[in-house]
Amino acid sequence: MAKQKISTMKELSEAIGVSRPTLSRYFQDPTSVRPSTSAKIKERLADVDYVYNFLATRQNRKSTELIGVIIPHLEDLFFASLLEAIERHARELGFTIITQSSDGDPQIEEHAVRKLRSMSADGAIIAPLGSESSAELFQWICDDLPIVFADSHPAGNDDCADFVGTDNYQSVASLVEYLCRADEPPYFLGMPLLNTNAFERRNSYAKTMRALGHEPKFIEPAGVDDSWQFEAYGHGIMNHHFSHQRYTDATILCANDRIAIGAIRAANKHGLFARGCESRSALRIAGHDDHPLSRYMYPAVTTVAQDVEGIAKSAVELLVGRIRGERTGDPVRLLKPAALKLRESA
Repeated sequence: MAKQKISTMKELSEAIGVSRPTLSRYFQDPTSVRPSTSAKIKERLADVDYVYNFLATRQNRKSTELIGVIIPHLEDLFFASLLEAIERHARELGFTIITQSSDGDPQIEEHAVRKLRSMSADGAIIAPLGSESSAELFQWICDDLPIVFADSHPAGNDDCADFVGTDNYQSVASLVEYLCRADEPPYFLGMPLLNTNAFERRNSYAKTMRALGHEPKFIEPAGVDDSWQFEAYGHGIMNHHFSHQRYTDATILCANDRIAIGAIRAANKHGLFARGCESRSALRIAGHDDHPLSRYMYPAVTTVAQDVEGIAKSAVELLVGRIRGERTGDPVRLLKPAALKLRESA
């Protein structure tokens, strides 16, 4: 038997004998109405064909309770972890998130920002790309609604909104200091200069090396094009160098774990990490981020763990405070320390 098709909240109210305000509260949060009423609504909904229109019910409200989130890549497990934590904390504060990926492309990033604004989101958390062309775009949206930048901040325009991220100077310095204590000073294999993290980590490496009395040493990209495919980037560079017997017994600090994973894959291809051997390899490779796969590599990656949970929680709290008018004043900049994780690779 076909279910009765219902298109509006008014029709639904008449069909199941519950007022429209009560239905609205139920769809927002079933626990906000009496248990007996909630059970009645749930039972009657099973007998009708009705789809609750979340956006339509918020068009005339002061707040849509929607937060937009834009990240560079959904497939990157760091951003996937950050997104999961943002969603959890937003839900606890009564907000729903809408997620988009910029796919590492400034034009797609701009389209995502404009789409969020057209959907009347209350605010947005954005992990921006490093394109200078985005400065005007971010100034426009910062003037229009609350924004929090997370993980990295936009190049040339880092003071128009709150920012929460990792203290790259502390995190990289802790790695450099450890690697210098344990063995030879490290070379640095940087990430493509695609966002502000790339610059900050490179600069922190150079500053710390000089403070320790060592000259910074950078590994050349060896003709590999810049790309967000960091594993392939690290593998291509180090496979080239290892093929020419360069850096085979060096200490290498990679700007992130994904590059380190690619470099370790190249090292294993050339037999530089001997399995089942009690003696330690002369080659040492470290990363940054504590990527979820870094501990399961062979060898497991020595790295620093970013405070993903803390970054997400602070970003959501800052944004919601701005949305609700509980926080005013100049933008704040919160930098979270990272924790050293010592494993087999270095």
